[in-house]
Amino acid sequence: MALTLEQIAQRFGGEVVGDASLKVAGLAPLDQAQPHQLAFLANPKYLSQVETTQAGAVLIAPADLDKLASREGCNFIVTPNPYAYFARVAQLFIDLAAPKAPAGVHPSAVIDPSAQVAPDAVVGPHVVIEAGAVVGEGVRIDANVTIGRGTRIGEGSHLYPNVTVYHGCQIGPRAIVHAGAVVGSDGFGFAPDFVGEGDARTGSWVKIPQVGGVVIGADVEIGANTAIDRGAMADTIIEACVKIDNLVQIGHNCKIGAYTVIAGCTGIAGSTTIGRHCLIGGAVGIAGHLTLADHVVVTAKSGVSKSLLKPGTYSSTLSAVGQAEWNKSAVLMRNLDKMRMRIKALEAALAERGGNV
Repeated sequence: MALTLEQIAQRFGGEVVGDASLKVAGLAPLDQAQPHQLAFLANPKYLSQVETTQAGAVLIAPADLDKLASREGCNFIVTPNPYAYFARVAQLFIDLAAPKAPAGVHPSAVIDPSAQVAPDAVVGPHVVIEAGAVVGEGVRIDANVTIGRGTRIGEGSHLYPNVTVYHGCQIGPRAIVHAGAVVGSDGFGFAPDFVGEGDARTGSWVKIPQVGGVVIGADVEIGANTAIDRGAMADTIIEACVKIDNLVQIGHNCKIGAYTVIAGCTGIAGSTTIGRHCLIGGAVGIAGHLTLADHVVVTAKSGVSKSLLKPGTYSSTLSAVGQAEWNKSAVLMRNLDKMRMRIKALEAALAERGGNV
């Protein structure tokens, strides 16, 4: 479905410069776009491509529009944040193109009589909805999803195939939970009950009941195969508009502040609090019972073993270098303690002779 620039601007704002009646039917990069497509400029270093693009129109910031040598024959939608504008327009085109699933319950679904499912919800094949669960208006539940007893799914949410939401959890409105994610599995809590030492040690680990839940706010997205554990006593909390990538582990009783983004393969141990507007890079490991302040950035593969109480960027990993260079560095690191002791000995000898250190 094609839309005019005027229709797009009426929906998302911005100022049309050029032919407002021009129709576009999709989006593409500046260097690949065709006359029926809309492109965008998010990085000023690609400004020269705006002057050569074949796109029907370009999303552009006011300052970048002023830098163009020529606007002749070009059409624009001027907006302060072209990248975010592009994302919203892309969502619109996908929504217009995607087939709409009809409301209703697939015959193979199993729904407890005490569960409440909104009439306009879409419940796919082999879905299980247990006693007391509530599924809100406009919710889409794809094949093989399980929703535990007493769990609530907020309006407009979409649960992709094979998602499991355990009992007593809450998912806010407009959430997106991708395939294979698990919300509300038991937190990793075990009390040691051992006596003796070495080979004579006897006893076992005693499982600590995990009786809290998981509370997920509005507009949260959870990636494929991510796991969010339920709390031991209080709830695990994911605040509004948090975006979580694939293969992330969030331990019991964690609290993730609103608008925080967590990249794939990150592991967050239990009872850790992460502030608002944080950026957690891929494969980061965060120890338990820590606090990260608002506006903290942790770069990829970093290990966080103490609280980060001030906004800023934190790193603890080494960048990749050539193998030979790394081998030299590894030798030096192995000998750092010996070098420290030698320096101390030299300082002591020099001090005995009355020299300056």
